[in-house]
Amino acid sequence: MPPKAKYTREEIAEAAFQMAREKGIEAVVARELGKRLGTSSSPIFTAFKNMEELQEEVRKMAMKEFETYVSDAINYAPIFKHVGMRIVQFASNEPKLLQLLYMKEHKETQSYEDLIFELGDTVEVCLESLEQEHELTREEATLVFKQVWMFTFGICTMVAGKICHFSTEEVSKMLSREFQGTLMLIKSGTFIDKQVNSVLQK
Repeated sequence: MPPKAKYTREEIAEAAFQMAREKGIEAVVARELGKRLGTSSSPIFTAFKNMEELQEEVRKMAMKEFETYVSDAINYAPIFKHVGMRIVQFASNEPKLLQLLYMKEHKETQSYEDLIFELGDTVEVCLESLEQEHELTREEATLVFKQVWMFTFGICTMVAGKICHFSTEEVSKMLSREFQGTLMLIKSGTFIDKQVNSVLQK
């Protein structure tokens, strides 16, 4: 019979998550995690096949934390603006988790659409609100989303990397200007992109 684990899978994952939150995912190594738990590394490998499996579990937990920041967007207006503000707030409050989710080097380069897809249901909520609030087609709403999200992500990387500090008012004004400028271009017919990825289509 395999040895009985001193800690549950959930307890080990939670300890690893807190380490990643404080010091980054690179700090989540077996020896240091064992020290945090007050034991050797043995219980870790009883609950998880390897450290890669544990780190993937930590990433899922980080995504759930991220989702708590944007899940209430439907209760605010404008929804799209609120989502952007909350994402930047996440970058400010949880820089190591933002780095884990969106700034960690991948084995293979992702497409921009794949990156956006990781936002989950938030994308659809934003697209529907843009269509309804600004009388946009799905293609136009997708263009707005992609453009403003890229701008928002740039702010997030600067905040999470402690490159720049922005006040809430500054972030609000920057997001509003980017959104209004993009919307004006689309309404004028000068911002045309026929290659809208199908993953963002109905």
